[in-house]
Amino acid sequence: ETTFVQHKMDSAWSLPDGYNFPKEEDRILQLWKGLDAFKTSLKQSKDRPRYTFYDGPPFATGLPHYGHILAGTIKDIVTRYAHQTGHHVERRFGWDCHGLPVEYEIDKSLGIKGPDDVKAMGIAKYNDECRRIVMRYSTEWEMIVNRLGRWIDFDNDYKTLYPWFMETIWWVFKQLYDRGLVYQGYKVMPYSTGCSTPLSNFESHQNYKDTIDPAIIISFPLDEDPDINLIAWTTTPWTLPSNLALCVHPDFTYVKIKEKESGKIFILLEARLESLYKTEEEYEVLEKMEGKTLFGKKYKPLFPYFEHLKSSDPSKGAFRVFTDTYVTAESGTGVVHQAPGFGEDDFRVCLANGVFQKGDTVVCPVDATGKFTKEVTDFAGQYVKDADKHIMKKLKEAGRLISQSQFKHSYPFCWRSETPLIYKAVPGWFIRVESIVDKLLANNQKCYWVPEFVKEKRFHNWLRDAHDWSISRNRYWGTPIPIWASEDMEEVVVIGSIEQLKELSGVEVTDLHRETVDDITIPSKMGKGDLRRVSEVFDCWFESGSMPYAQSHYPFENRKLFESGFPADFIAEGIDQTRGWFYTLLVVSTALFDKPPYKNLIVNGLVLAADGKKMSKRLKNYPDPMDIVNEFGADALRLYLINSPVVRGESLRFQREGVRDIIKDVFLPWYNAFRFLMQNIHQRKMETGEDFSHEESADLHVTNTMDKWILSFAQSLVKYVHQEMAGYRLYTVIPRLLKFINQLTNWYVRFNRKRIKGDAGRKDADDAMHTLFDVLFTMVRMMAPFTPFLSESMYQHLRLLLDTLPTNENASIHYIMVPKARVQLIDENIERSVARMQVVIELCRVIRDRKVLPVKFPLPTMIVIHKDQQVLDDVISLRSYILEELNVRELKVASDQSEYGVHLRADPDSNRLGKRLKGDFKRVSDEVKKLTDVQLKEFEKIGEIDILGHTLTTEDVKITYSVEAADTGHFEANSERELLVLLDCTPSTEMLEEGIAREVVNKIQKLRKKAGLKPTDPAEVFYDVIRGDDGNNVAVKELMEIIARQNEYIESSIKLKFQRAVGNPPSGGDVIEKEVQKMKGKVGSSLSLWITRIGRTTPTSPNATPTPKSTGGKQKITITVSSKAKSPPPPSGQKVTIPACKFVNVAIPDGKSGLHNPYKVPFRATVLLENPSGTRPLSFCQFEFEVARLLRSPNLKLDFYQSDGQKLQMDTDLFKYHSQTLYVARQGFSDSSCLRIHDEKIVTPFCNYEDVTLSNGCLATVLMENPAGVALPIGNPKQFAGSLLS
Repeated sequence: ETTFVQHKMDSAWSLPDGYNFPKEEDRILQLWKGLDAFKTSLKQSKDRPRYTFYDGPPFATGLPHYGHILAGTIKDIVTRYAHQTGHHVERRFGWDCHGLPVEYEIDKSLGIKGPDDVKAMGIAKYNDECRRIVMRYSTEWEMIVNRLGRWIDFDNDYKTLYPWFMETIWWVFKQLYDRGLVYQGYKVMPYSTGCSTPLSNFESHQNYKDTIDPAIIISFPLDEDPDINLIAWTTTPWTLPSNLALCVHPDFTYVKIKEKESGKIFILLEARLESLYKTEEEYEVLEKMEGKTLFGKKYKPLFPYFEHLKSSDPSKGAFRVFTDTYVTAESGTGVVHQAPGFGEDDFRVCLANGVFQKGDTVVCPVDATGKFTKEVTDFAGQYVKDADKHIMKKLKEAGRLISQSQFKHSYPFCWRSETPLIYKAVPGWFIRVESIVDKLLANNQKCYWVPEFVKEKRFHNWLRDAHDWSISRNRYWGTPIPIWASEDMEEVVVIGSIEQLKELSGVEVTDLHRETVDDITIPSKMGKGDLRRVSEVFDCWFESGSMPYAQSHYPFENRKLFESGFPADFIAEGIDQTRGWFYTLLVVSTALFDKPPYKNLIVNGLVLAADGKKMSKRLKNYPDPMDIVNEFGADALRLYLINSPVVRGESLRFQREGVRDIIKDVFLPWYNAFRFLMQNIHQRKMETGEDFSHEESADLHVTNTMDKWILSFAQSLVKYVHQEMAGYRLYTVIPRLLKFINQLTNWYVRFNRKRIKGDAGRKDADDAMHTLFDVLFTMVRMMAPFTPFLSESMYQHLRLLLDTLPTNENASIHYIMVPKARVQLIDENIERSVARMQVVIELCRVIRDRKVLPVKFPLPTMIVIHKDQQVLDDVISLRSYILEELNVRELKVASDQSEYGVHLRADPDSNRLGKRLKGDFKRVSDEVKKLTDVQLKEFEKIGEIDILGHTLTTEDVKITYSVEAADTGHFEANSERELLVLLDCTPSTEMLEEGIAREVVNKIQKLRKKAGLKPTDPAEVFYDVIRGDDGNNVAVKELMEIIARQNEYIESSIKLKFQRAVGNPPSGGDVIEKEVQKMKGKVGSSLSLWITRIGRTTPTSPNATPTPKSTGGKQKITITVSSKAKSPPPPSGQKVTIPACKFVNVAIPDGKSGLHNPYKVPFRATVLLENPSGTRPLSFCQFEFEVARLLRSPNLKLDFYQSDGQKLQMDTDLFKYHSQTLYVARQGFSDSSCLRIHDEKIVTPFCNYEDVTLSNGCLATVLMENPAGVALPIGNPKQFAGSLLS
């Protein structure tokens, strides 16, 4: 029977040649589903210290976009890291269910134009429509979030429409009201005519667009002299029917001028004469005055609609001139028209100057949908923006329109309806934010922001200038404001709980929406009849700002739990939330507790389309996120987003190619290093028969320098990651992780391939393999929060090779902790030495590239020059690696460059300087070339130099090293800072031959890869040399002689026999792959290569498990019917024949199994645990899926029992039950006491089968029916068996 250790090994090295990242991620998702991994991890961590995280609630009325994916990835990384550093992290998904996004969808679909339509329909029916669509895309959200690898709890979510959530919102409001922080007021607010509701200041800043508006100048004749006109400029002609005053700056200089052409007299700001006139000749200045002298002057109204507000009292009434310092000299005429119903400053100035009194109704002749009311008789019923042209026409007819043009500017639009906002005086309920600004600023300083500049600049400035917050909306689908009041508002009761409402009204409710509470009344205690609820609902931002308390139903439940975890340890959202969620969270928590609501905060930038524009569904200027995931995988998308400027609060132009490059440059090299290790562990097993088992310890007792280096570098990385993650600096962590992957794959693995393959002996190979295993095991744990899928995939193989047996506690990488740095392994000296070695190698690679000398061609000598002996010692200590990597025979070091005739040479950049210097270029160029080494070193140090009166920078001049000594050979130089390398680029004949041998080896290895061969696959290589298209017999002969002389090197490199075969390879072996390739190193000749499979004898025993072999090439299949078995068992004493592959039988027991048998015969099935024999072992999850598929319910979750009633666990080794019968029931449906299990002493399959012998020696099994009695559509078993290895 296959041992558990053997099964472990087979599973560990069963790796595909090609790696499909999206498909592997789907497999990992199934693994997590089978493990119930997220909830299991929470159960495992329940007794650990809590780490509190708040998730900002999105609306489910649209699908996730890249902004959601980015923020979700940041949240997932940080919370996974917190969990894997020893914390319990509750992650609850939240849904924003109320407000404009939902109502706007309903208004569009039902054609609702305003409040009257809702009234006719009925609030209850309207809200039912909202409730119906509010979770429209929730299923898609959950699917997408899960597919992206984010672990968050959708089952224990919070929705802002839950009654218990709304009850806490009432409690929060009552607390603020009782503290005097709530008032009812009349205020000019940003107003959405498309949604018929005011917006908060931060909402109005979310959607600015460039737009073109009319810009007009109109005249206002003074009562004292109608021939004299004040002139004002505006871009909102629709506000002019509501004009009640004019305003000038008290300290600016104004002028009275006479227009020469028309003779009209105007008063305007002196600094703004240019707004009306091109030259001074067009007017005559009659008088200059300060703005304060114009105060109190009266003028003729533009329209008669509100003329009755004009007063005979010079200190009261409308249509007067006022002064205020908000008037600027940057635009207009310096005279600002005042419409207090449509401007915040207008409202303030008119109130201060007695145009109306506090509490009076403000002139605001525009209804909820943005149309003029009947007060404005000429334009009644017209939408204000549409009325602009009619108003201008009217003013022109009246002789009041002085100038008309257009003005392009950035203007706020409604973030939901995309209609232009207006400013409109509306009654509403406000929180006194201005009174707590100092506390907001102080609490903000207690928070840690990444990046910090957002906190110190953008957010600080927003808080400093914060206005009182309008929290009421004249809408329907939202949490009702819990104020019951008398008609005169003198008696007000604020309700803080459902229980309090019951006590005061006698009505018990289970829902708190308007249709439920609007009709509830509370008896007056002041004899004012019944108190009724005010009509407004809360701004949905008030709900999201209160979510820390409402998601826990605080203070009604979970009081201690909430208070122990407040403020939150961490939140994250996009930079647009500095005026949204971040702000409302801080306002509410400061008002309630004078505390910040969060300790640490990451702000991400915006993800834009590739052209830098905002992503737009209408323009289709970005790829669908799920298309990207399906093509490249979620890990690649996650890493692309995280390793970009957005994590520093900047913008990212999304490029599909960037995601692809993560696969190419990061994941494939990382995976190939991992696969290389697994293959060599397999090879070790094949050669020695010993199992590989790794024990992680502080000291691996390695002596090899490169082993010490990569172990040190890995532990330095661990130390750095912990340090940076403690500071939430993802933008520094990711580049360092990616750098490590590069160091591992392009340096350590590249330099140690031969060692790992055993070229230096078994002890050295074991050291290298354990080193690489240790580093990869460290790496997957460090990367797990960032790339959860790929890390899990590798871990599932690596865990089987650890010295500890797999258990439920370590079934997923996300259950185990991120490692702590093993500082004993950190060696800064070795890290420094290797870093210097890498610089030397890179400099020499550049020289080879420059001289077109591939590495396969050996070179005689290289010289490293540096004045610091420590640098030279570091280079010498790694001499063997440098020489082998660069294919150079000798390495020398020196501290004096003059010894080798090296000096600096300056070459002017003719393109840059030619255009700039023109006629002086030749003279300057000649002088540049004469500069000495001393002058050039000073030039490099300072960065500029003066030549013939022209200042040149290092961008204008290219400085290189030149070698001129006669006795130093043909050296080429390259340098970085003070480190200089010289490379002798004169190859010898012997070296050229070695280069050709390397080329042959390279071509063979590429052909092996093309054939799909693993290093362990037995094969032979044959060759022949033929003339090329432009070749001759001399070239053929020379190449044959070189190959003969280099044959030993070639065979030692490919570890296969390399033989000449003229024309064709000898018979007896199947040709797997063949190719004819031109030889670059020997022009005129070509190399024919054949790779053949070495034939094997078919195993004679059905218990023999042959080594799995490559499936490359066509398979010749021989069918041998070894056995046909069905129950009942054979009589006692008779020999039993079993199939070549391990198997188990599965049956539905009598009793309560919770399963439906879809067949007309008893369910008695057979499941093969491997196929072909010794390959493709079945995991428990795959076994469960196979049985569920046989039951025709592939998504069914199942429990399995032994014949003694004991249930199997997820980590069960199925191979222990080979040839036994297991019993199946629906998962969680029952326990073994309810099942009636009759132990069937059957050791043969329930189902008919045929064994198949394949030409490569593998034995496979074909089931002819499953379950027993249900024939499978096999057809011809010979043809069917041919697909087993494909």
